[in-house]
Amino acid sequence: MSSLADVGRHVPVTIASVDGERSFRRRLMEMGLVPGTRVTVTNVAPLGDPLEIEVRRGRLSIRRHEAAHILVTR
Repeated sequence: MSSLADVGRHVPVTIASVDGERSFRRRLMEMGLVPGTRVTVTNVAPLGDPLEIEVRRGRLSIRRHEAAHILVTR
């Protein structure tokens, strides 16, 4: 397992768990980042932060330190 922040571009992964404070986990889960969901990092900003991810046919931008709390499997 690795974090979403460590995954390369265009590599599909599955969310295993979301760590962090309760309010943080709830906010991510409300956006559709729940365990078992397939996500792909589609783009990275020029300075490496934020990451654009594709989840459930939609695109979201999250900070790299937030992505580090999302554990994924290939």
